[in-house]
Amino acid sequence: MKIIETKLDGVLLIEPDVFEDSRGFFMESYHKRKCQELGLDYDFVQDNHSLSVEAGTIRGLHYQLYPKAQTKMVRVVKGAIYDVVVDIRRHSSTFGQWIAVTLSAENKQQLLVPEGFAHGFCTMEANTEVLYKVDEFYSPEHDRGILWNDHALGISWPTTNPILSEKDKKQPKLKDAEINF
Repeated sequence: MKIIETKLDGVLLIEPDVFEDSRGFFMESYHKRKCQELGLDYDFVQDNHSLSVEAGTIRGLHYQLYPKAQTKMVRVVKGAIYDVVVDIRRHSSTFGQWIAVTLSAENKQQLLVPEGFAHGFCTMEANTEVLYKVDEFYSPEHDRGILWNDHALGISWPTTNPILSEKDKKQPKLKDAEINF
């Protein structure tokens, strides 16, 4: 397993060891002991699985407030996503900055998104399936978000006409978002 740091402190790209032959491949998508040895010591308590039928579907930008904030480990098992992480830690030197990576079934990379960051993605292929582990249970009372196209963030999404949930269409801009990080 290889860890690649990003410009956002704590947001990590994870490249698993993949063993391929004529039959296909094998990989450990998660190995608690190996993660702990690399400093990724999280107690994941819930696995989430989403299917987005159409390319150009945006889900996010989501986060949960303390004390129910979540760290996520995200991977794609079918299709591909443009995965976006925004620093929402008010006292961080990178507050309001974002990164984006492409996660796909083909590249098998994963993204670790610690608490204190908003997360969202845009599907790049039809019928994309995303799995992610979280270290805190979903809490509707603590669930929050930021508007996907907030001009102050300037995120370069790979679509101009996304498919969005009603919830994501109504999220506040970063300057108006409830944040307790």
